[in-house]
Amino acid sequence: MLKMTLSAGGEKSLTLICKMMDRRSSRFYCDDDNWGETTTAVTGTSELSVSQEEVVGLGKEVQDRTQGFRRYLPVAVGSCVGLLVLATPLVFLLLPAVMWPDRLEACGAACEGLFLSISFKLLILLVAVWALFLRPSRACLPRVCVYRAFLTTLTLLLTMSYWLFYGVRILDDEDYHGIVQFAVSLVDSQLFVHYLAVVLLELRHLRPCYSVCVIRSTDGETRHYNIGQLSIQRAALSILEFYYRDFPLHNPALLSASKHRAAKHLAGLKVYNPGNGNPSRAMVTAAAKRKDSAHNELYYEEADYERRVRKRRARLVVAVEEAFTHVRRMKKEDERATPSDIMDVREAALAVFPSLARALQKYLRTTRRQHCHSMESIQKHLAFCLVNNMSPKAFLEAYLAPGPTLQYGPERWMADQWTLVSEASVTSGIKEGSEFLLRCLDFNLAVTVKGIPYIRLTEEYVDPKSHKFILLLQSETSV
Repeated sequence: MLKMTLSAGGEKSLTLICKMMDRRSSRFYCDDDNWGETTTAVTGTSELSVSQEEVVGLGKEVQDRTQGFRRYLPVAVGSCVGLLVLATPLVFLLLPAVMWPDRLEACGAACEGLFLSISFKLLILLVAVWALFLRPSRACLPRVCVYRAFLTTLTLLLTMSYWLFYGVRILDDEDYHGIVQFAVSLVDSQLFVHYLAVVLLELRHLRPCYSVCVIRSTDGETRHYNIGQLSIQRAALSILEFYYRDFPLHNPALLSASKHRAAKHLAGLKVYNPGNGNPSRAMVTAAAKRKDSAHNELYYEEADYERRVRKRRARLVVAVEEAFTHVRRMKKEDERATPSDIMDVREAALAVFPSLARALQKYLRTTRRQHCHSMESIQKHLAFCLVNNMSPKAFLEAYLAPGPTLQYGPERWMADQWTLVSEASVTSGIKEGSEFLLRCLDFNLAVTVKGIPYIRLTEEYVDPKSHKFILLLQSETSV
């Protein structure tokens, strides 16, 4: 169902609705193999009818425009500040020579040496600014980084102060050597500001100060990480990077079984009241017995599931080993064949794929991970294993256990937009007891912060002579 609200917050609501439709539709395609035959299309012929494609396109256009503005505005501001920083020393040197060259005194050897110094310092500053600030952005944060704003303000204040002093005291000076020294001092100050930026942006958070506990709300998957002095939004960004690297892929299909079992159990606890006003004692007794046998049902259900998984796994292992054995036999035959009859790796992967596709599909359906692997990705992984001469176990490792989220394609993540929920300001630093939530469409990540305890070590000296002892032997002592 589509709902579009024309209000001040309509853009945000529209974005969330469009993403929900895309994810729900992709999940629907994976769950129903006959979606093309069972889908009902509802059309409207009135003047006010709007197609789904138009609404989705409108939402994407507004979202792309907003994200592009928020993404490129800091880059534009940083580029302008960088050009101002690099151009100011050169303008200081060229402006007197262009305006009144006749009034300037001759520049000696010492002054020419300062030209060489300022040239190399500007080159070093240019490379340093490129390495630290001109990197591709990893994420779009809700707030401006405090340290970056502070460094930008400090740089502008420093440059404007030098410009003011240059216009009042230096510009009318006839000593060109003093002007060159003034430009060199500006470049030195800019290098020190860049050193401060390296300390604040890159070195300050390297020392671990806090231990964070990250819990996924749907299945309780938990990880612990050590992080340094960071703001809440920067800590959230680091945690999301850890999440995509360490957490197994979120699989909603595994949660449907427990929900179905809970609904089935609650359905058995209903108490009916017949027309005479007295509760049915038989129904109450049956509900109580069903409640007592719930743990038995759970035990046998899990045991049956594990048995089916082991059975499907054994069939899959045998099918993959037979397929790889067939490939090795074909490889030996290709060594004796003519070059025109040799089969490449892609053709070999396509040739042996049908022999293991059925067993792999049944195993993935049993483990409810069939939506995580497409046929193209399986064939690509099979070709990769054949090219690198991997064993059948290496091929199966990607399917026998759920891997980290980054192992799968972005279309399988189902979490491309996150919302940071925090009572404290996201620009404030994390501290002992801080709690915040990372929310996406399907689940949440609850984060709690604990401080690393202060460790006090004491020294205890042990005299090496204290380990020595004397063994007195007698004639009747046996050693």
